[in-house]
This record gives sequence, C-alpha cells and structure tokens, in this order.
Amino acid sequence: MSDTRHTKVLIIGSGPAGYTAGVYASRAMLSPILVQGIEPGGQLTTTTEVENWPGDTEVQGPDLMIRMEAHARAMGTEIIGDIITSLDMDSHPFVAQSDSGTVYTADAVILATGARAKWLGLPSEEKFKGFGVSACATCDGFFYRGQEIVVIGGGNTAVEEALFLTNFASKVTLIHRRDTLRAEKILQDRLMKNPKIETLWFHELAEVIGADSPLGVEGVRARDVRTGAITQIPAKGVFVAIGHAPANELVKDKLETHMGGYVVTKPDSTATSIPGIFAAGDLTDHKYRQAVTSAGMGCMAALEAERWLSEQNLDSGKDETLPLGYGAPVDATA
Repeated sequence: MSDTRHTKVLIIGSGPAGYTAGVYASRAMLSPILVQGIEPGGQLTTTTEVENWPGDTEVQGPDLMIRMEAHARAMGTEIIGDIITSLDMDSHPFVAQSDSGTVYTADAVILATGARAKWLGLPSEEKFKGFGVSACATCDGFFYRGQEIVVIGGGNTAVEEALFLTNFASKVTLIHRRDTLRAEKILQDRLMKNPKIETLWFHELAEVIGADSPLGVEGVRARDVRTGAITQIPAKGVFVAIGHAPANELVKDKLETHMGGYVVTKPDSTATSIPGIFAAGDLTDHKYRQAVTSAGMGCMAALEAERWLSEQNLDSGKDETLPLGYGAPVDATA
C-alpha cells in the first residue's frame, strides 16, 4: 500500500529555482516538500567553475548546489530524494505519483524540473553513448587523460567543456557549424588563447567511428557544411554540447508550451495555464538560462504560490514554528 502525503506546496526539481522556491516557501511558513528528481542539484552539478554567481568570484557548481540545498533545509524545506513520475492537474488538490510509490497531494505545485542536454540524433552517437560519447565533461573528462577529444557546439556550454577538458586531454578539437561562436566573449578569448584547442569551423558531426569489441570511440567524421567534404579526426572521446531542452515530460501535454517545449507563464509571472501550478527556471526560460535568473524565478514562484493559496483560503494551518536561528520574515511587498 502506497504512502500518501499532503503539502501546501510541492516543489518538483532541485536546481537553483527549486531550492530558492524552497527557501521562500519555508519563510512563508508553508512547510514545503521538495522532491529532487533524477539529477539532484540540476545542471550546475555537472559544471566546474561558476564565475557569474553574485557574491562568489568563482565557485564550483556542485559546491554551490550543496550550499543551496543546505540553505533550503535550514529554512524548513523537507527535501526528498525521489522522482515524480506523473502529475494529475485535472482536480484539486493536485496529485503527484513518485517512483518510490509515495503519492503526494498538494494545494499548489512549483515546477522546477530544469532542462537536459540535447543530442544530435545520429545512430553512431547513440551506439557509443557511455562508451566514448558523452554530454558531461565534468562527469567523464577524467577518463581521457592524455587522449585526443572532440567537442561539438559553439555556445557557452561547448566552450566551457572544451576548456575544462584541456585539464586531461592532449588535444581538444571544437567542431562548429559556423565561423563564429555564440559563447560569451571572455570564454571565446580563453579558448582562442589555449594551445591545446583547435577549432574546426563550418563543420558538423557526420558520424562517430570506433571499435565494436570492446565498444569504444576511435574518431569522428566531420562534414563541411559548405562543400560536403568529409574530414576524419582521431579521438577517444566525443562530447556533445549543443544546448539543452526543457525537462517537460510531466506537463508537456497538459500545460501550454512554446519555443520547443518551454512552459508558458503569464507576463512577469510564474503562473502557468492552470491555476495553482507555477513554473520556474530553465523549464520556462528559453532566453537567459542562467542560474541567477532561475533562482529569481524560484523566488517569484514561491511568493506567487503563497499569494494564490491565500486568495483561495488554502493557507490556513501554516507552520508558525520558525527554524532555529531564523529571523523575522521579510515583507515580500517591501
């Protein structure tokens, strides 16, 4: 028999948006439950140096997420290592089924499921996933000490991964479809100055090649997008860094989406097309996709959830007991 638990606010996801929502919902004394999902901490757990988080000149992504989780716990958020597998938004309270079997009912839900890495969709890419093909340099870069590596992409993620991989690889080849990068100028400057990195412009990945026994990557074939000519490049590792897609599996057929699956929210709000359901972070953000903007949206979602619950007369029974060391609540309208 499954366990059923009720909460005023259920937060689904545990990146900057989820943990910040937890902090603010806890400060509103709503006793939120946060279910972390398949990747506790989100994308920042697979990032190395973060240099654009206010207050930290440089911080490791995993360390920042550990601090955020600890902050949310200290404020009173109950954090559960589980995965929500379905969400019924057709009736109220909302009902979420988890992988562990626990059923969560909630008066309001904050969706903060983030985004996941995109793949090219090549058969050879699929064949060698986990055997030389990866989308996470910080996860797998260590395995390629002294080896040649290929990175696919031209944005911040691709350049950051190429730079990180120079800590291990003898050579990194960055393959990009254009002759200019979309990455921030400071990252481009570092890439161009790194002697271990070579850039192959106007090319795309045509095929990953390798051995079958044992399964492993031996190189790639890159196609010139102007002429169709193929260049073969030796490599033991291929890192695909072409961006991310919103993790919208729970709601893609139920909430309004746009721009390739990002959840639509009302202007200057985190409210979705279903009252009582709020969305924050990379699940909704196809434009900025920054940790700091995700955290800001997590704050907005919690404040809006509190307001909505009050308007529906669903905020009674708040936990008025403040955690140890907790100061007076801040007026959200100040």
